[in-house]
Amino acid sequence: MQNAVIAPDFRPRGRARAAPEGPSPAPMKRRKSLTDSLIERADLVLRAATRTGLRQRRPTPGSGEIEQPLPLQARRHAAGLMRVNHAGEVCAQALYVGQAVLARDPATRDALIEAAREEGDHLYWCEERLAELDSRPSRLNPLWFGGALAIGGAAAALGDRVSLGFVEETERQVVAHLEGHLDALPAGDARSRAIVLAMRDDEARHAAAAAARGARSLPAPVRRLMRWHARVMTTLAYWV
Repeated sequence: MQNAVIAPDFRPRGRARAAPEGPSPAPMKRRKSLTDSLIERADLVLRAATRTGLRQRRPTPGSGEIEQPLPLQARRHAAGLMRVNHAGEVCAQALYVGQAVLARDPATRDALIEAAREEGDHLYWCEERLAELDSRPSRLNPLWFGGALAIGGAAAALGDRVSLGFVEETERQVVAHLEGHLDALPAGDARSRAIVLAMRDDEARHAAAAAARGARSLPAPVRRLMRWHARVMTTLAYWV
């Protein structure tokens, strides 16, 4: 058997080997396990329920408006309307999170989470205005949150297009509701009016974005049921 010929090694002894030319290979990403995914989604729900990490990102509309003293009855009416709006934003937070938890497309999930963050701004705006009106949020907010979370999850379980259709229809109904509030607010309440206007524009944009992502139109009976549910919530939240 012939001896093997060993090629000479001219690399300096004791020094690191030179890196190969060209781009280094990208590190391999560890695939998420089912447990990782469940923990991540449970964390999303808990953060929404406790508002952990939620921060106001935009200044409150109307902050520069000169506050005019409102008569007692007008102030109470404005507070009732803003309490309804706050409860609606609690529902929106839960609805979007419930849909994001079960969304199939990562891009859809990211869009839902971003929309939930924008709804978080609305929460802060309404809370600030309620405090200025010497009032408080609805005592039934935990109920509104739990119900909306379940509805969002049920909608998402039917697929992303149905889920987006639910977003589109919800936001269209909310826009109509807010436009009604613009007519119902006391004439001298410029600060509440500025908040409602900004919220209306955001909700209209969310509806348009859902439609652009391929939202499926909901059947008429479902739309009627959604309007009935919203009427119950707004009536109770105005007083309680």
